[in-house]
Amino acid sequence: MLVLGSGIAGLSYAIKAAAHGRVLVLTKKEDSEANTNYAQGGIAAVMDPADSFAAHVEDTLAAGAGLCHEDAVRLLVESGPARVRELMDYGVAFTFQEQDRLSLAREGGHSARRIVRADDLTGRAIEHGLLAAAARAGVEIHEHWFALDLWTVEEEDGRRCVGALVVDRYSGELLAVRAAVTLLATGGCGQAYRYTTNPAIATGDGLAMAWRAGASVANMEFIQFHPTALYPVGERPFLISEAVRGEGAVLRDHEGRPVMEGENGDLAARDVVARAIDARMRESGRPHVWLDAGPIPAERFAERFPNILQTCRERGFEPPGEWLPVVPAAHYACGGVLTDLEAQTRLPGLLAAGEVACTGVHGANRLASNSLLEAVVFADRAAAATGRALEEPRPEAPLPPVRRPRRGGDPEALRQRVRDILWAGAGIVRSDAGLGEARTRLEELAPQVPVQPVDPAAAEAANLHLVGRLIVASATLRRESRGLHFSLSHPEPDPAQRGDTVLVPREHSLEGA
Repeated sequence: MLVLGSGIAGLSYAIKAAAHGRVLVLTKKEDSEANTNYAQGGIAAVMDPADSFAAHVEDTLAAGAGLCHEDAVRLLVESGPARVRELMDYGVAFTFQEQDRLSLAREGGHSARRIVRADDLTGRAIEHGLLAAAARAGVEIHEHWFALDLWTVEEEDGRRCVGALVVDRYSGELLAVRAAVTLLATGGCGQAYRYTTNPAIATGDGLAMAWRAGASVANMEFIQFHPTALYPVGERPFLISEAVRGEGAVLRDHEGRPVMEGENGDLAARDVVARAIDARMRESGRPHVWLDAGPIPAERFAERFPNILQTCRERGFEPPGEWLPVVPAAHYACGGVLTDLEAQTRLPGLLAAGEVACTGVHGANRLASNSLLEAVVFADRAAAATGRALEEPRPEAPLPPVRRPRRGGDPEALRQRVRDILWAGAGIVRSDAGLGEARTRLEELAPQVPVQPVDPAAAEAANLHLVGRLIVASATLRRESRGLHFSLSHPEPDPAQRGDTVLVPREHSLEGA
């Protein structure tokens, strides 16, 4: 089995798939550069007797604005406690309030405290625990290997994935890695936007590879913007977890007025908060708003958010007494490679889990901290599907054709242009005119896009360009406002569009979408 990516989804799958045979995990990351490690808030699960599956399901469906697949949501929620206990068995050191009682937090959109956390470094704690468990399971992990494309063969009924073409980021060595089952766990595509909370490696590689190989993608218009990235957002972005607002912090403009109003106030869903901040910034002409953590006692802030406090101090801020400048930034892709409840894609031999996948859980907007839960739940489902897939006959696969790089401009310049185009035309607030302009500008960049690149930087730039076109195509098809997709041209939801936006390669052209 081949796993592309070493975040929570990839490692969770690898540990369980190792029971079926050899598992090879390839990752392009440097050290801990993965979205998993940046997850501060935690993993949502019903761990309190006062909470209920029904309440977690209801909260998830409400956040998803009518597009969640209820069967996927119920599977997610009802599997949650077992998967959290499994992580604890792997050695993940979650925070306990008492010896046998988890310290549960509450985040935006949740009706109860159900966020299982490890202080404010939950993602890092999970990855450390999973790495140790993977080593015990005999999983092979090789860093600095970049997947250029999936390796497919033609069968009577269409294509089958039989592995991937990969390159060593340092030596340039090319390898075709054959596998009975390949799992995409490559994370998201936040680097498609000018401002993002994602690390530099989040370039949508899995999405782009899957599309080129013939897999369908769904709901790419639903990009979640985290409301509170610390401003200015540089090469090392840092987000201020909404758990800070869960403890009492308040968003304010430059005049000190609260940004959020209404029943949920500062704990409204992320899309609501991000649009409110964007509107206040446009109204004031200011590049950010403020997060006032003053209502949180200093001792409580230091105890609850040690990493946030340390990082803010390193950047010259002293919360909770000093207000923090914050701005929305691209954070999470709710859409992705379309899968079923077993993590299977349209291509036999190819599974997907984590942010790269669209399982139907998130709908038009992800409920906070459901992402880590989705990763472990569907990694578990993928491992079960792998056991069944290994019993099926596998075809012989000729080696992929020799890769011959052609054309391409400066990868960094292309990358920055794509980010600016998406931010302006397919960002927090959209319009028909803005999407049309973004589509045109992306098409004009086509002559600069590398073809069959072997250099990782060039491949990342090409992938970002393709992902940008998928986002714009999906957003153009949804002529309404729903969840994370808000259009000034179509400001109301349309009941007729209460369904997924599915793009199918060879059936849907990105030209003129």
